[in-house]
Amino acid sequence: MSQHRWRLGALLWLLGMPGVVAVVWALVPPLAANQALLPLPLWAMVLLSGLQTAVLLALCVAAGVWLAPKVGLRAPAAAYCAAGESIGPALRAQAVPGALGGVAGAVWLWTLALVAPAALQPSDPGSVMPLLVKLLYGGITEELLVRWGVMTLVLWVGWRLLQRGQGRPGNALVVAAVLLSAVLFALGHLPAAQAMAGELTPPVVAFVLAGNSAFGLVAGWLYARHGLEAAIIAHLLAHLLSHPLL
Repeated sequence: MSQHRWRLGALLWLLGMPGVVAVVWALVPPLAANQALLPLPLWAMVLLSGLQTAVLLALCVAAGVWLAPKVGLRAPAAAYCAAGESIGPALRAQAVPGALGGVAGAVWLWTLALVAPAALQPSDPGSVMPLLVKLLYGGITEELLVRWGVMTLVLWVGWRLLQRGQGRPGNALVVAAVLLSAVLFALGHLPAAQAMAGELTPPVVAFVLAGNSAFGLVAGWLYARHGLEAAIIAHLLAHLLSHPLL
């Protein structure tokens, strides 16, 4: 990688790490409540969980830094920051589409909460994931993992296989990458759904896949059309605006 790519990669990895710390910290109480069942001491489980997610984040960031320019995807504000330039113009260009996506996402999350299967409605409000975790991990780290890492890789693979790495990826490839990354984004929420519901019944699986895939389509389109920061803005606002209503 060039020096600029190294700086961009380091910047994005550091941007995602607070989310890693937040989500691992949120896992401590449930792990502590089941210490007798853990294969390792609590501190070791927490450390391994954090290291695993940090390494996965590093791999996804590296994939995006290396492959995104090849397929026309970008993180313009982060790139300007890594180059020591002002990020204002890049952020302003993404603010409106990101905000619109965030409002749509918040309405969607609120609607989902009204029709969620009983098994996914927590009996103890205190067990709901804290807003800070939703913002740091959901809003930022997940976008780096799924959009910047996975979606970029999917688009690059399709471009190499079907277009032999020539020209810009066609619209069909971009749409396919958005769709596949949205489905993978939804599948990534099934373990949390199983932990909450106790088992993955067909209604629970259908609800989780449909609900998360829909927002994944919005975030993927924002990333492809406007840049990674637009998807991050939308994801952050979706959680921030919907949280008081849930």
